[in-house]
Amino acid sequence: MTPTDKAEAAGDTLKGGPRRGRVRERPRGVPLPLLLPALVGLAFLLLPLIALLVRAPWSSMPEQLTSTEVWQALRLSLVCATAATAVSLVIGVPLAWVLARTDFPGRGFVRALVTLPLVLPPVVGGVALLLALGRNGVVGQWLDAWFGITLPFTTTGVVVAETFVAMPFLVISVEGTLRAADPRYEEAAATLGASRFTAFRRVTLPLIAPGIAAGAVLAWARALGEFGATITFAGNFPGRTQTMPLAVYLALQNDPEAAIALSLVLLAVSIAVLAGLRDRWMTAS
Repeated sequence: MTPTDKAEAAGDTLKGGPRRGRVRERPRGVPLPLLLPALVGLAFLLLPLIALLVRAPWSSMPEQLTSTEVWQALRLSLVCATAATAVSLVIGVPLAWVLARTDFPGRGFVRALVTLPLVLPPVVGGVALLLALGRNGVVGQWLDAWFGITLPFTTTGVVVAETFVAMPFLVISVEGTLRAADPRYEEAAATLGASRFTAFRRVTLPLIAPGIAAGAVLAWARALGEFGATITFAGNFPGRTQTMPLAVYLALQNDPEAAIALSLVLLAVSIAVLAGLRDRWMTAS
C-alpha cells in the first residue's frame, strides 16, 4: 500500500467508514441469458404502444378530438377524475395518518382492506358498490328513502366509483411518506403546546406534501382510466356517465379512428404522469 492509499484509508476511518463514491462499481456487461429475455419483455411492452402511434389517424385527429361526443367524454372524465381525487384527499390523508401514526388492534387487517381495491377486479368493485349504494342497497335504500339521493347511473356515481378504485393509491403513498418522516418534529411541536391536530396541520402536512402530491397524481390518473367499476355502477350514458375509457370501448365498435384518438389522449396523460413523478422516483432510488 502506497503512502497515499494509507492516508486515504486513515481519513476514511476517522470519518466513520469508506467514502461513498468508492464503495462499489457497477458490473460491466450483461449476460446473454438475461439480455435476450429483457429485450423480449421490452418489445412486448412497447409494441402495442408503437402500433397505436403508427395506426393513429393523424390527419383527422383534430376533427376527431373536437367532435361533440369526444369533447363531452373528455370534459366529464377530467371533472370526475378531479372530483374523485379531491374526495380521496379529504378522507384518504387522514386514513393514511391513522394507519401510520396510531397503533390499534387489527391495524394490519384494516390496511389490507384499504388496499383491497388495488387487486379487486373493477367489475367486482362496481357490483359491490351497487349492493352497498344502489337503490336497494344496504345503505343506498336509506339514502333514497330519507334524502332522495340516488347514486347509480349518475355523474356522482362516476365520482364514487372512481374514488373507490383510486383512493388506495393515495393512501399507500401518503402512509409510506408518513412512515419515512421523523415523528420527533411532531413531538417537539407537542412540547411547545400544540395540539395533535395543530401539529399535523402545521408540521406534518408540510413535511409530507411531496408524498401527498405524488399520491394525488397517481389517484387522478387511476380515476381517469377507470372502466370496470364505472360502467357497472354508473352505466354508459353519453354526457352524463360516459368517460373516456367508456367512449373508447363504444367507439371501437362503431368508429375505430375515434377510439384510437381517445386512446392517444389517455396515453399522453399517462406519459405526463410518469414524467411528473420521475424526479420523485429517482430521488427515492
